[in-house]
Amino acid sequence: MPTSDLVSGLTTSLSNSVDNSGRSPGAALATRHFFFPLQQFQRTVTKKDRTTFPVDGQLLMVLPRASASLKNPDVQLPILRSDEDGYYLEVRVEADPNETSELALTRRIPLENLTAEEWEDLKQQYAQLDLQTCTDQGISKGLEKIQDRRIQRLFMALLTFLNPRQVSIVLYLYKLAAQQGNGPQVTFRSNDLLESLGYTRTKDGGFASKLRSQLNRDLVALHRTELVLAQSLRKGNNIGAKVIIKSVLRIKDYEIDNVPRDFDLVKAADYTYELADAYTVSLEFFEGPGRTGDYVLFASDIDISQKLGSNAKNDYATKLLIYLASRLKWDTPQDGQFLAISKQYLFKNLDLLGSNSSRNNQIFWRTVEELQQQGYILGAQELPGKKKASIIQFQINPEKLQAN
Repeated sequence: MPTSDLVSGLTTSLSNSVDNSGRSPGAALATRHFFFPLQQFQRTVTKKDRTTFPVDGQLLMVLPRASASLKNPDVQLPILRSDEDGYYLEVRVEADPNETSELALTRRIPLENLTAEEWEDLKQQYAQLDLQTCTDQGISKGLEKIQDRRIQRLFMALLTFLNPRQVSIVLYLYKLAAQQGNGPQVTFRSNDLLESLGYTRTKDGGFASKLRSQLNRDLVALHRTELVLAQSLRKGNNIGAKVIIKSVLRIKDYEIDNVPRDFDLVKAADYTYELADAYTVSLEFFEGPGRTGDYVLFASDIDISQKLGSNAKNDYATKLLIYLASRLKWDTPQDGQFLAISKQYLFKNLDLLGSNSSRNNQIFWRTVEELQQQGYILGAQELPGKKKASIIQFQINPEKLQAN
């Protein structure tokens, strides 16, 4: 897609977006309540370390859309595209005209150094992608007919981009950035990150090769997947847009402890099961609280450990936490902590898109309770909205999550 067309399309979606999601914080009647014993909770909070770390507002505003899955009705089918700048594997997320936070963007992986023959082979492999199976039975199942491991992993990286495990990695890196004080540049040991993710060490003190390989693939996905979006610009009475192309992070350097061990960053992500021992990355959305004042503060005691034996896509607590943080930036919270959000958009952004409404409700309220137990939510209640569209009003605990 030419850049001019991209700007035009994104500008249209920005200028036409309106918010009529039925949010009504002042609705008098509650149809469902989920408020909790605040005195008990407040006694617990005072004993906690209140230190926080900032995450850039622009990143949080786009994270829910950048991570949208194939099940999301706004997500288009992945395509292969070529232009004068190169070859791309990309997914387009269309804007929802009824909700300003549901912005349009494209996530894409540049396919570098491809020959014409490799491009034709890639198109043949693409034809083997079973998108219906990906949606119904899982992405791994839908990729089974693709024989080339590199192409299979490229599709996997694009279709699972910014899953809750990768989002947890991003939060870990922002926390380190605040501790290290080197601006967007962060240096970390791989084993320290794996330990923070809650994984168990092997007898020799390391981690299983499957976990190490997955971490390198996650880091490379965050490094080479680009987000293409528009930032609105007001010029007089006109609204325009400029196109932003950013990765979540860029890997600047990596270290191998035991040389001469042969390690290639991208080759390891595409073909093998390896991990470097240390990485230095640059957080591409990082502006710093001192430069823009646009950020959300997260409590530094955030738990990013992964549940044993659980698929990252089922980590609804992380999905809801990030969505609430995003809406703190999109909306104007009442008294700084009350958010009212359409239930429709909550379910959409939690991937609760199945027809079993009872199951969806159970998962949602169980997730709300989980975030309450972690201290992020003080209460939640279901309110009647316009045209019978329910909304959920949250009371956010500013000690754990606060927009600036």
